[in-house]
Amino acid sequence: MVESDEITRNRILDINFNQDQGCFAISTEQGFHIFNSYPFKETFSRNLDGGIGKIRMLFRSNILILIGGGIHPKYPTTKVILWDDHQMKSIGELSFKSDVKGVRLRKEHVVVVLEKKVYIYLLSDLKLLDTINTYDNPLGLCAITSKDEMVIVIPGRKKGHIQIMKYDKGLNIPKKAHQSAISALAISEDGKICATASDKGTLIRVFSTGDGIQIQELRRGVDRAEIHSISFDKKCNWLALTSDKGTVHIFSLSDARKAIYKEEQANEEEKVEVRNPRSNLKFMKGIISYFDSEWSFSRFRIRDAKAEVAFGPEDKNCIIGNV
Repeated sequence: MVESDEITRNRILDINFNQDQGCFAISTEQGFHIFNSYPFKETFSRNLDGGIGKIRMLFRSNILILIGGGIHPKYPTTKVILWDDHQMKSIGELSFKSDVKGVRLRKEHVVVVLEKKVYIYLLSDLKLLDTINTYDNPLGLCAITSKDEMVIVIPGRKKGHIQIMKYDKGLNIPKKAHQSAISALAISEDGKICATASDKGTLIRVFSTGDGIQIQELRRGVDRAEIHSISFDKKCNWLALTSDKGTVHIFSLSDARKAIYKEEQANEEEKVEVRNPRSNLKFMKGIISYFDSEWSFSRFRIRDAKAEVAFGPEDKNCIIGNV
């Protein structure tokens, strides 16, 4: 019985990397733990005597977002708690009429995701700036740049659609990304490209956020899968993803880089280009859409668990996963 209680108290409810993927937070039925990604080590933890269902970090600062969850939630699942870990207390909160599905943080903004709405607030005083309607979004999907220009990618108002918002410029680009519902979103650090997956989990599509044009199509496999996370490296050379198949896939983004970073490519010294493999029947590209997509450049197995993936330091050439 004691062992069972201990397992329950340590049960993981949420895992999230911070904005630069240099560290990550784990929330549990009792509080949370913060870890350095590389080299891996725990930096600190807090016992709050209650479940934290969702957690978000603001870079490596003392500011965290906490949302209650688990068997005995510390806070209501309808509230967003702004936590100052230096003061060891809440310094602000936002309340809603329904469960909070997701939260994203920038230095100036808090983005709160409900099932059919997205709210944007100023971080400094929690003043509401905007409300955006979306299609059903039970996973709380939202991808946002962490610095410089504020670019947001969220589900659109129709199934399989997304909205690419250049918020500072007041631009909203609606785009049909998939036939079925969106299940995963990611945006590059510079905000120039984004990636989407549907609940089928077979295809990942990469788009330019400047005009919404699809610039690459990547194939995880042919059977249905639940995509758990998608991540870009800092220079947009690679994309990694995890799924419930227990596999990490890594794709080259050479085609996307050619489309987006034309000027940079022209100035680079000639180098060997890494390309993703295609079907042996690629001559049928354009006739049958299956042959348009590229397969992963590399893959490796992890245990079958919900995993988040990120890229390690640029000079280490490594993948970091939380399983």
